[in-house]
Amino acid sequence: MDRKEEKRAQDAFLRTNGETHSPVHDAVSDPDGSGQRRCRRCLLREMDQGEYFKNLYAYIDGLEEDVRAAETIYQDRLACCRQCDLLVDGMCRACGCFVELRAAIDVNRCPYGKW
Repeated sequence: MDRKEEKRAQDAFLRTNGETHSPVHDAVSDPDGSGQRRCRRCLLREMDQGEYFKNLYAYIDGLEEDVRAAETIYQDRLACCRQCDLLVDGMCRACGCFVELRAAIDVNRCPYGKW
């Protein structure tokens, strides 16, 4: 993905989540009524697993149509990844990507040429 496409994908994510770029590590008080605070700038290890997956899928859902892969292509890519021995817990052991995210962006390719 080139820098322009990466920026557009990131901007789509931020619009979806009502966030703006900020160097400040900030938290939102009780954003979903759960009684817990959610940090917008946490590392994966600092996030609740459910919150992490919500963020990942919100990012994918927020991709602009001209950035996102067609649904059939996305599903074909995921089917290929499911057959790969390098897939572990949603991540590619070879390159370290989250396969659902890599597969969602049209210009992305499997670094090992599998799709």
